[in-house]
Amino acid sequence: MNLEKILAISGKPGLYVLKVQTRTGFVAESLLDGKKVTVSLKSNVSLLSEISIYTYEGEKPLTDVMQRIATKENKGQALSHKEDNTKLSAYFKEILPEYDEERVYPSDIKKVLNWYNTLQAKGLVTDLAPAPAETKEEAPVAEEKAKKAPAAKKAPAAKTAKAKKEE
Repeated sequence: MNLEKILAISGKPGLYVLKVQTRTGFVAESLLDGKKVTVSLKSNVSLLSEISIYTYEGEKPLTDVMQRIATKENKGQALSHKEDNTKLSAYFKEILPEYDEERVYPSDIKKVLNWYNTLQAKGLVTDLAPAPAETKEEAPVAEEKAKKAPAAKKAPAAKTAKAKKEE
């Protein structure tokens, strides 16, 4: 599941897809209604790919948690975020048994389930994990290709009118 360009904007409902970055902020498109909004750099914005859930061993990336929900639900809808807190906690405990119950609040669980259901409704729940920008193995291959490529021949410079006159 690729959450690279999915945003949560504080004060605005739902999730957004980053469309264009501008000088003063960026333009995002709502996943709920498809409307585009301009967001300033002063707004509190979170990339879903940067969010983690506290566990007793450390932090678990939201991508992994969403992947576990997708596996449990066979890529279908998860439990509604409107259920009572005991049901939500029990459900989340099935998905992520090692989550830190003292630092992960019911409101956090509601957000995760709401976000998952929004992404699932839009068909964005897939098996694909976010692809790394460039692996260490690919870099030397690219350098090898650059070394093997023939050097580009410089085309003779076009003569100026003055140079042609002197000939």
